[in-house]
Amino acid sequence: MKIIKVILSIFIFVFITKAKSQTFELGKVSTAELIEKKHYKDTSAVACILYKKGRTFFSYNATSGFTVNHEYIYRIKIYKKEGLSWANFQVPYYVGYEDMKDESVKFSNCVTYNLENGNIVKTKLNSEGNFKKNVNEYWNEASISMPNVKVGSVLEFKYILKSEGIVKFPTFKIQYDIPVNYAEYATEIPEYFIYKPILTGYVKIKAEAKYVNGSQSFENRHNQSASISYKQINSVYLAENIPALKEEGYIDNIENYRSSIYNELERTRFPEQPVKDYAITWEGVAKTIFENKNFGKELNEQLYLIQDVKIILKNVVSEDEKLDVIFKFIQNKMNWNKEYGFYTDKGVKKAYADRTGNVAEINFILIAMLKLAGINVNPVLISTIEHGVPIFPNRTVFNYVIAAAEIDGKQILLDATHKYTTQNILPFNILNWTGRLIKQDETSQEINLVPKLASKVNYTLMTKVDGLGQITGKLRVQNTDYEAYGFREKNAQKKKEDYLEKLENDLGGIQISDYEIENKDKDLSKPTLETFTFTSANLCEIIGGKMFINPMLFFTLNKNPFVQEKRLMPIYFGYPKQEKYNINLEIPEGYIVESTPKTMKIAMEDKVVLFTINTQVEGNRIQIIITKEMNVAVLTADYYDDLKDFFQKIIDKQNEKIVLKKL
Repeated sequence: MKIIKVILSIFIFVFITKAKSQTFELGKVSTAELIEKKHYKDTSAVACILYKKGRTFFSYNATSGFTVNHEYIYRIKIYKKEGLSWANFQVPYYVGYEDMKDESVKFSNCVTYNLENGNIVKTKLNSEGNFKKNVNEYWNEASISMPNVKVGSVLEFKYILKSEGIVKFPTFKIQYDIPVNYAEYATEIPEYFIYKPILTGYVKIKAEAKYVNGSQSFENRHNQSASISYKQINSVYLAENIPALKEEGYIDNIENYRSSIYNELERTRFPEQPVKDYAITWEGVAKTIFENKNFGKELNEQLYLIQDVKIILKNVVSEDEKLDVIFKFIQNKMNWNKEYGFYTDKGVKKAYADRTGNVAEINFILIAMLKLAGINVNPVLISTIEHGVPIFPNRTVFNYVIAAAEIDGKQILLDATHKYTTQNILPFNILNWTGRLIKQDETSQEINLVPKLASKVNYTLMTKVDGLGQITGKLRVQNTDYEAYGFREKNAQKKKEDYLEKLENDLGGIQISDYEIENKDKDLSKPTLETFTFTSANLCEIIGGKMFINPMLFFTLNKNPFVQEKRLMPIYFGYPKQEKYNINLEIPEGYIVESTPKTMKIAMEDKVVLFTINTQVEGNRIQIIITKEMNVAVLTADYYDDLKDFFQKIIDKQNEKIVLKKL
């Protein structure tokens, strides 16, 4: 039996295989590379990385101790004009350290090669094509714009990133949106540092590691030559013929499945010093984070809230009501500045006074108020979908924090940064597998962020067909839970006329009148409810005295959303969902029902996806009840072929028309 649980495509390679690197020299671009018109495997490729090589090694000086260097070499071939964007290359580097020097990036050996009249012509990058800019207070960006690039060019460049930050190496990407012919990454790590290498994705990677002698020469504090010797681990990772990473539908974050390598520091062990662990366990993560003044200290600030808590909880007794009142108060009072993070920036007191703050500040204020009200509550660290999946214990993967309250043994997840969230209804981009609840006593526990209960959309249609095939009717749409949240997020701020214009187009060009919406932004815990009347002349065909009507009218699924032959990545739906259609159709006088779609039930294995259609005819009325259920948020790629076939059956079933025959 297939297992519904999705296993992420993240593997730690504990085996070692012999790895043999290719011979490569900067400046030795060949005529064969220049005359190549298309990629030998992927003819659709707009460009290709012919060769990528990375090397991470350590330097030592008497002042800073060990620093780390990351050296990269690229050779890129341009096949089509759409690939010319590869002439522009950017490298971000960190400048936000409090007690260390800023990182630095330096490009070199930047040359464009072209074939002109049978000769290889080189164009070197000058200073005008080399840029640096400030992104924000923590990051700068170095970039190059290669000269004389055209279809057929080969680009070559090198850069080195120097850093005193040794906690995590930059991710070495093996897979890109274009094919990569060869990738090689080498690390030379002194025995004083123990790193955890993590390999992600589906590309087969060969690896080799050796324990060798290492040494460093440096000037001591007295400007005298000195040296240190040690053992080091030299590792090499190789991959060849790497296909482009193609965007697929129903993906949470394609970066989760991109083949890459990154190293995170587990511990240091210097001579005559105690071993120091760096987030080797989740408890270590919790301890490290709580010790940061912008987390633990700010989380415990409460005095500035006491007076307001007394006022808003006056005459409020139960814990459930206290939680509801406090959450709505913070949600309405505070405004999110769109900044992520689990550390505060300007601090909770100033954020509260300004009524504006980042994610941590707003949800820390919420946590503090709930604690003052006597409610058991703790922070939950999260990595947003676009940020990646937090599989292994480390503190750098998180970029978000919410609150987890507990009342009568029930856990309630809360995020007050968004205006339309409610209890256990969180922003879509934080429904990212699991979070990590951490407590001040340094314990932690995994929190499942994937919704278990299905969010529902119920459609009720009362329709009538006239003798000319025009269909009029009334539609009622009810959205619950995440469907209601999504509706509010998407449409609450839209003008009514703009929304209705789009809705008419989305529903096959119908004409809408008498539109009403209930509970659009009042009680967010309750469903939204839309009602309107409609008219359409496009939903019925009259051929030879017969009328042909699609049973789902303007809700018909015409195209299978799953069209690829093969799927490697999990299929992500976000949350379980149920759609129910109750369609009542009154036929015109002078017609009888000749045929309707037969009652049928389609279910995938384990009933992870279900489709039912029930048809009943009574006199001049037809009732069709259709249910589509997606009972899981994520499916493994093993289900892909069955899912593709399932949706095709739905499409085929919807093409079975209601046929009315004229008397």
